[in-house]
Amino acid sequence: MSTLRVTAELLTVHEHPNADALELAQVGLYRAVVAKGVYRTGDAALYIPEQAVLPAALVDELGLTGRLAGGEANRVKAVRLRGELSQGIVCRPRALADVDLVRAAADGTDFAERLSITKWAPPIPSRMSGEIEAAPGLLPWVDIENLQRYPGIFEPGEPVVITEKLHGTACLTTFATEDGGRVLVSSKGFGAKGLALKEDRANLYWRAVLGHGVPKIAARLAARLGASRVGLFAEVYGAGVQDLGYGKDARAEGGPGYAVFDISAEIDGEVRWLDPASVLGGELPVVPRLFKGPYDVDTVLELANGRETVSGRRLHLREGVVVRPVVERYSPVTGGRAIAKAVSPAYLTRKGGTEFE
Repeated sequence: MSTLRVTAELLTVHEHPNADALELAQVGLYRAVVAKGVYRTGDAALYIPEQAVLPAALVDELGLTGRLAGGEANRVKAVRLRGELSQGIVCRPRALADVDLVRAAADGTDFAERLSITKWAPPIPSRMSGEIEAAPGLLPWVDIENLQRYPGIFEPGEPVVITEKLHGTACLTTFATEDGGRVLVSSKGFGAKGLALKEDRANLYWRAVLGHGVPKIAARLAARLGASRVGLFAEVYGAGVQDLGYGKDARAEGGPGYAVFDISAEIDGEVRWLDPASVLGGELPVVPRLFKGPYDVDTVLELANGRETVSGRRLHLREGVVVRPVVERYSPVTGGRAIAKAVSPAYLTRKGGTEFE
């Protein structure tokens, strides 16, 4: 999940092809449906992204009562309005009437706290939860920003790898050589808090890790790399995890599907990020690689759509893709790793979808 930032943005306004009274305000590569005539290209306005949770007073002020997602109808979610995908909310709240939004856009000011806007936290089902413990040695995962919000993360023509993004639940496994070969297993949510799940063969994450022999493989990898710690980050998936199952049943005896999407290793005190397909040598399943070549945003957005390839049977829609450079590097755009996701519009607007963490 990406970080939450509520910022002022300079808009590019487009005609809505199917509605005379509506227009499309573009922020990055996102487009949000707005009333016609309210904004012009070059204007500044506040952009509230998907997964933001709004206070009741702001929902009422924006005329969105009963129109947002969630049990309290206060969460921003992608929707189709008169056939066009609308992602996020473009507005000028009264609370910012005294703010120079053009200057705020240039400064990158985050207004989330001022407006009491928070980030939605997905629920944790009991099968994904369990007894937890402090885990200071756990190698953490990072939030991945959306390419459509930050299209400048990659340079045109830069060599990149594009992999399929799976709709499951992220499993973090750390093998600590210097701690007697201790294995720490966590979810993305618990891992972000420095917590691990105590070993429990009924727990979804531990079932996946033990069922695929991850501890022994991580130990061999650590020895081969000369690493004090190795982190394996994988998607655990199948029916019973999320609404997209990829032909696996996580409740069956064979256990859930497991596909590694990233690896980190602490070598000589430095944490490095490694390509799973290159270092695992087929010992564990990895997420499908869809493309390797020069970066082009149209290629990324095209690959984000279509059918999944994990099952080999194109059973259902694809969630999206993850893009990273062939050579790992820092991004001044995000202030962290140069890595981004692009999500399928069909996935965002599907009916009956689940979003557990």
